[in-house]
Amino acid sequence: KNSLPPFPSGTTFTPSAQDFLKNHQREIQFDTPGPSPAAAVSPSSSVDAPAEDQRPAWDHPGAFPVVLSGPVPVCVECGQPVGRKPEHMTQLDAAHFSPKTHPRIQLRGRLDSLHALGMLVAAQARDNRLPQLSAYLDTLCAYVREIQSAEYNARPVCPLELAGKRAEEIHAVSHHPDQYLGIAHLVPEAQDATILHWLNFLRTSAREVEVAVLEAYPPPARDDLVQAVNRLSSAVYYLELLFRSGVVSWNTHGS
Repeated sequence: KNSLPPFPSGTTFTPSAQDFLKNHQREIQFDTPGPSPAAAVSPSSSVDAPAEDQRPAWDHPGAFPVVLSGPVPVCVECGQPVGRKPEHMTQLDAAHFSPKTHPRIQLRGRLDSLHALGMLVAAQARDNRLPQLSAYLDTLCAYVREIQSAEYNARPVCPLELAGKRAEEIHAVSHHPDQYLGIAHLVPEAQDATILHWLNFLRTSAREVEVAVLEAYPPPARDDLVQAVNRLSSAVYYLELLFRSGVVSWNTHGS
């Protein structure tokens, strides 16, 4: 196995980076011992979240950088090696460069924005003493990273899990909240808490990303990606419903 220069203590790696390192058998070393990623992001004991060893493999903190090595990628348009990347191009996958207008690159930009928004909403939830909600949002952000990794590496997306429920269970609740939670479908109103509006904005953004998937991969090319983003938007709506119903509530004992 090939070793890399030591990374700063506490560095973590994205799913795509982990896939690359595994495929190329690269060993990771750190400057000095530091807290494990799990310890750094473990929710408080008041949060009803799965134990670390019960979470899906994709539910872990994000990471950077992605290490590049191997054969020189080629241009998808002319087929020639790209030794020095032009400004108008970027890496489509490990073997190809493409113009930044490529539908897959546009999709990644939308996923990146969705991830940033999800992290922002999670921070808002923490600031508003909603640790359970913020923990659930952290998991959804991890799932966005899983979608990004699966798309880049041309592999199937792992199934979504949240709050101990499978994707199809969440999908069912999102379609029949009256049956499962005893409340009607909701439309945020002016008097609702700001966090509910943030959640709704995150949901609508996920729906827009679903369209970007369809543009990048006309059916049935990547039905797994389409379903993954669809279930992600259902999961955000599920969190809206949990908040409205009081299942996820304010932590009045927090600071």
